[in-house]
Amino acid sequence: MKSSSENGIPKSPESTFRVFFISLGCDKNLVDSEQMTGLLVKRGYRMVTEAKDADIIVVNTCCFIGDAKEESINTIIEMGQTGRKLIVCGCLAQRYAEEIKKEMPEVDAIVGTTSIDAIADAADEVMAPAQTENRAKEPFVHTASIDRYVYLTGSRELSAPVSASLKIADGCNKNCSYCVIPQVRGHYRSVPMDDIISDAKDLAERGIKELILIAQETTVYGTDLYGKKALPELLHRLCAIEGPEWIRLMYCYPEEITDELIECIASEPKICHYLDMPIQHCSDRILRLMGRKTDKKSLVNITKKLRRRIPDIALRTTLISGFPGETEEEHRELLDFVRGMRFDRLGDFTYSAEEGTKAAGMKGQIHHSTKKRRQREIMEAQQQVAFENEAALNGRRIRVMIEGVIDGGVYVARSYRDAPDIDGYVYIENAKGAGYMSGDMTDVMITGSRGYDLLADMI
Repeated sequence: MKSSSENGIPKSPESTFRVFFISLGCDKNLVDSEQMTGLLVKRGYRMVTEAKDADIIVVNTCCFIGDAKEESINTIIEMGQTGRKLIVCGCLAQRYAEEIKKEMPEVDAIVGTTSIDAIADAADEVMAPAQTENRAKEPFVHTASIDRYVYLTGSRELSAPVSASLKIADGCNKNCSYCVIPQVRGHYRSVPMDDIISDAKDLAERGIKELILIAQETTVYGTDLYGKKALPELLHRLCAIEGPEWIRLMYCYPEEITDELIECIASEPKICHYLDMPIQHCSDRILRLMGRKTDKKSLVNITKKLRRRIPDIALRTTLISGFPGETEEEHRELLDFVRGMRFDRLGDFTYSAEEGTKAAGMKGQIHHSTKKRRQREIMEAQQQVAFENEAALNGRRIRVMIEGVIDGGVYVARSYRDAPDIDGYVYIENAKGAGYMSGDMTDVMITGSRGYDLLADMI
């Protein structure tokens, strides 16, 4: 990969060029976007909040499922119509670089998932005088092996004031039959622990109050670097950092959750009693077809073990409806499982046949309308469970983190039960004029619920 100086394009630390950045997809993509934005700012580019004010538009894409791929393509087309220089990054760029190059002439540069450190060079290339006068016939392409290691510490432009994600690994070795992640993100690669600690300390110094640990799978962190599951050790070190109040765990595969990890969550005061544990299904047959390394009995057992050791734990999970060959009986089995397990948070995706995956070639592909109907029934069942769970919290004292204030002086907060952007909120109705700032912590009394959100009074 050549730098901009090697390409004969001068680096311009005093550049006044403006960049509008769009980040699509998951929070792992968002970390990449924050790191790329940081590199652009270091190079002298100025970030703007509207496309009309930009010289360059960067779209960090997702292609995990069909809907995400469609959103990415539509966004590229829409941004291409603005007449600005256009850089496409992320999973779609990594997987379909040649197709983008041939079929999307509006794109000026392509940057893959393992080449995010080249984003400033790509911006320099597309804004070079020769390019602004006469656009290149083909886009500049920065892609590398999907197994290349790249992690940028201390160079992030944060997108939220009090919460930030720490991407502790990239890639995945599970090879679930429905998933394209190994094809676009490569094999599992843990970030060295000292780099994560350095990044966390930098975030703490910048006022971040909540650290959210993410990866395609967090529970096997360290197995490639240290020959063991090192997540508990990492958590203990993170808890020792002064500043952050909460540490939240996402993407914990159920079969990899150890007694040591459970004890760590239970014993460290900073670790939220919250666990994101994607299970995808409960039918043993469907789980085998999916390539998952667990079964229904094991799912029930790990859930019971977590609740026994951490009685107030909030469990989030994700499911897939309409996997190839799923019968109505297996769908009803999943419905009964949802009602019985009473997860606090649950999301359900309709199965998406992704090219290059084993499941896409399986017999028994299910009609879209059937998948949507099954998804709707799952979410209706979960809604009832969630509302009952929320109502049961009435009268409970709980600690919350302030997010902001809305009209009428009502403060918006989150409890340990609520991950940013995907879960609910706590509305504090009697705190007008209290002077809270984003990131402040306070205790409240739950007075009721409204849908997925809680109502509370300041104590």
